[in-house]
Amino acid sequence: MAHPADVGVVLDPLHLYARRKAPGRKVALVSGGGAGHEPMHAGFLGPGGLDAACPGLVFTSPHHRQVHAAARGVAGPGGVLLVVKNYTGDVICFAIAAERLRAEGVPVETVLVDDDLATDASDDHDGDDDEGGASQRRGTAATVLVEKVLGAAADRGDDLASLAALGRDVVARARSLAVASRAQTSLATGEPAFALDAGQLERGVGIHGERAASTTSRPPTRELVDGMLAELLTGLETAGAAVDDEGVALLVNGLGGATSLELHALRALVGDLLSERGVRVATSLVGTYTAALDMRGFSLTLLALRPGWAELLAAPTATPSLPALPAEEEPQVADHPDDAPSDGAAQDGQDPDDAGAAVVAAWAQALDGAHADLTRLDQLSGDGDFGDNVASGLRHAERRGGTLSAAAGAFLDEVGGSSGPLLGLLLTELVPAVRRGDTPGDPQVGADIGAALRSGAQAVTRVGGAQVGDRTFLDALVPAADVLDGGGSLADAGRAAVDGALGTAQLLGRRGRSRYLGDRALGAPDPGAVAVAALVVVLAQVLEGSPQAQALPSPSRVASGTIDG
Repeated sequence: MAHPADVGVVLDPLHLYARRKAPGRKVALVSGGGAGHEPMHAGFLGPGGLDAACPGLVFTSPHHRQVHAAARGVAGPGGVLLVVKNYTGDVICFAIAAERLRAEGVPVETVLVDDDLATDASDDHDGDDDEGGASQRRGTAATVLVEKVLGAAADRGDDLASLAALGRDVVARARSLAVASRAQTSLATGEPAFALDAGQLERGVGIHGERAASTTSRPPTRELVDGMLAELLTGLETAGAAVDDEGVALLVNGLGGATSLELHALRALVGDLLSERGVRVATSLVGTYTAALDMRGFSLTLLALRPGWAELLAAPTATPSLPALPAEEEPQVADHPDDAPSDGAAQDGQDPDDAGAAVVAAWAQALDGAHADLTRLDQLSGDGDFGDNVASGLRHAERRGGTLSAAAGAFLDEVGGSSGPLLGLLLTELVPAVRRGDTPGDPQVGADIGAALRSGAQAVTRVGGAQVGDRTFLDALVPAADVLDGGGSLADAGRAAVDGALGTAQLLGRRGRSRYLGDRALGAPDPGAVAVAALVVVLAQVLEGSPQAQALPSPSRVASGTIDG
């Protein structure tokens, strides 16, 4: 239903076929295997990929009837090439299908994929999932690269013998290794198929959820990946496929429970580590292509390239899930847009804002002590990143010079989400008023701060739409501005901001993420309001310095609810 123009289905015996194929293709490519590895193989149907795929039950080989019917249905004038992962059930069922096809006059060849380095010397034979065929190695994620190379070669019109030889050469020059920190979910129990304690790792798992030969302590990620790459490169060298100037094709494959963000971070790390070893990554593929249901882990595959293989990997495809790998090209990375200044730190650092710098330092110290509380509050009402975002903004402010104008620029330019830019707008309004506060005893300072807080609140409302009572930092900001507008002291404004922040504990969120939670966030103050109350408090303590200002509560006390409103 998702790809009706690309994929057709025959229900009995079950198999899928590509509805489109390249006009130059003379030999059909057929593969298959147990369910649970998606998108392999059904997602690889179409030009540049397979002609037919045979799914078995979860982690179970397809029946030979499926393979036979699929191959008969798509066989080209040049015959059929079967791509088989090296598991006993798959090997036997595909072999029986091949015998039947040959008896019917269909030319057939087989490519057996056996890339799993963890089973290079295994002697285990355990039912349908054990190793068979020419070697003990299981067939795993390298199957993706094998099928991509063969799909491109078949599209250009290669004959059966050439495709079989090419496929076997690719297999011989590919090795994979997989690790997992959590087992896949058992379909029988709904629980993990095996238990791993915190800090443990299975190094050498199979795509059917097979455990490794032993459980190990989990090392730091860089150490783990570097060890995997060393083992893969040694495995290739031992197999007579040492990497040369052609470089490698790299597959970073998720086993079902790893996020795209994690897999791409691994790609960056692998690239760095291979570069340190002098190994060139000519092309790469990142994503979940050979899953083990929802196993939390990943595999790395290295293919030692021969001349012309990178071009086959980069050839166009039109399948649901198998892309063309990128041609080798240097990533385009710039520190800044062409018309942007390289760094605002120098300009900000020249700002002679002594009072502002003292405010920023005091605010940073206060929020550093409340970091855990701000994170906890944001987890109750949002996604838990507020403490980190504010801390990041203050670190950027320090690098820019530590003044209030530096902090305003840092929050506007460097902090993501909504809280950073909105705080940046508020700080921008405060800069001139706080600079005038360098003059001790100036009666105009309180009025200037009040006007700045009011302008900041209006700016926040203009861009974010929030109003007082919506459970945002306006509920601390506006009461402080009201006090100063009425002639009150900065200490009075600090107390009003604290009371406003505490009052958000009884408000239903109508802006920001807390609006999705209804009354579930009641009882805990809004973290943004706590941070702004802390800002008003330190304004009073730095600019006014009265005993009343020094006695105002810390943000940790406000956040933890250990004071009365």
